[in-house]
Amino acid sequence: MKIALTGGIGSGKSFVSKMLRERGIEVFDCDSSAKLLMRSSEKIKAALKNAVGEDAYLEDGRLNKACISRFLLASEANTSIINGIVHPAVAEAFEESGKLWMECAILFESGFDRLVDKVVCVAAPLETRIKRVMKRDNISRSQALEWIAKQIPQEELLERSDFCIDNDETHDVASQLDALLKSLGD
Repeated sequence: MKIALTGGIGSGKSFVSKMLRERGIEVFDCDSSAKLLMRSSEKIKAALKNAVGEDAYLEDGRLNKACISRFLLASEANTSIINGIVHPAVAEAFEESGKLWMECAILFESGFDRLVDKVVCVAAPLETRIKRVMKRDNISRSQALEWIAKQIPQEELLERSDFCIDNDETHDVASQLDALLKSLGD
């Protein structure tokens, strides 16, 4: 059985993924894979430069994250362009990895839900998510809200998921995860 871990930015997906790894479960990180592919695949580099411009990469060959972020946030069409370049390669990397778990913030937007049998949503209150993102990325509240607004609302993620882990800083995440794993037979 293949299982996806999803949730909005700042919900705590990476925290839950870390807990899974501590329990001996390998988790494919879609975000890390996308970043790696954007740095290493000549095909993806060429396509990003064609779509975004030569500024997509710095002179030393590193991805220009600020440029890519501006491009992504500018329009839905731009987001679709980047996704069309990167998502197929990430999906292929997941399939080739042989891992049964994936962490994916944009599971439904990317269509990666078709690659798994079950979906686990990590959920947290909006204010908690905002604070986490501001602290983690050293950005303003308005920037955090802008990123959150670009994603599927948490309520919809919960409706489309098979399971929920409540990461609101009052519920014990470890016991929820252990119960989930037991119900899945892992």
